[in-house]
Amino acid sequence: MEQNQLVYIVCGEASGDLHAANLVAAWKKINPQLRFKGWGGDRLAAQGVSLEQHISAMSFMGFLEVLFNIRTINAQFKQLKASLLAQKPDVLVLVDYPGFNLRMARWAHEHGIKVLYYISPTVWAWKQNRVYTIQKYVTKLYCILPFEPEFYDRFGLDVAYFGHPLKDEIEHYQAIHNTTTTFSKPVLALLPGSRPQELKKKLPIMLAAAAAFRESHQIAVACAASIPLDVYETYCEGYDVHLSIGHTYDLLAVAELALVTSGTATLETALFNVPQVVCYKGSAVSIWLAKKLVKIQYISLVNLILQQNAVCELIQEACTVANMQAELQKLLPGELQRQAQLTLYAELQTLLQQSGVSDRIAHSMNTYLPS
Repeated sequence: MEQNQLVYIVCGEASGDLHAANLVAAWKKINPQLRFKGWGGDRLAAQGVSLEQHISAMSFMGFLEVLFNIRTINAQFKQLKASLLAQKPDVLVLVDYPGFNLRMARWAHEHGIKVLYYISPTVWAWKQNRVYTIQKYVTKLYCILPFEPEFYDRFGLDVAYFGHPLKDEIEHYQAIHNTTTTFSKPVLALLPGSRPQELKKKLPIMLAAAAAFRESHQIAVACAASIPLDVYETYCEGYDVHLSIGHTYDLLAVAELALVTSGTATLETALFNVPQVVCYKGSAVSIWLAKKLVKIQYISLVNLILQQNAVCELIQEACTVANMQAELQKLLPGELQRQAQLTLYAELQTLLQQSGVSDRIAHSMNTYLPS
């Protein structure tokens, strides 16, 4: 194998940065001579990846936000093309972020750059025609959800499923951290998301719902390190809450139950064995478009993977203070719904396969480098 080969990685969100960083750590163990450059966040940088763009300038969520920032996105696309042409990486690893990365997959393929795609776009949920872009321009697709390979097999794609990398991340955390609580009461954790628009829509409602449990529970908010603390302090004014800044896993490790914004956090909460209520509230336009276009029954990863209503989902009009309080009540110790949810979490663990996911993916990707 050639010396000093270059792997270029592109991810645009915090979850992609996490999984990409673990992939790089595993890949460096089996091929120490590799060089890594790319677009990502602090976790990739901590693994020695030379960043040419930070995700803080890339994370646009929702139909309207993408539309309003289209000029910025197009400028970033042009910048990345120039960088790839100048550096000619041996392989391009695109991580999630499909609106941007599928465009890049096509361009890279047309310019002779081998493309590996890590974390399948949710084409089974909406924009199914994207599967043909993957089919034409991606050499290998790495899925992280157990039902995805069956979907892609229908289109003849070269697909691999080695399990979900979050399982590795959480098992690693649990192995090195003491989970003894420092709180005097059981913890009700609020995970409102990591984007300003998510906080604005959901955190006030979450706080109002959690207030009903203030006598029996310590209310704690998982705060994203990327958002200034004073933003959270403004929302939480008048509430007796603990702010956990950038330490969501520390919070989930001791939580008794949780209110969680839909997304990766729902799966993280389940893997920590914390009963949860899933909340989603978006703009009226985004919700209207989603109802027209999205073809899935559930919004939480827990329910999608289990293919059943394992955790309660409160969406849009149903995402109210009264409904949150009623559903949380069902998850208190001794309640039947709590035990039912924990039983289904055990099934979830089995579906996500054994640990060592990043190692297996790294070994597979390494075979695509020129010999």
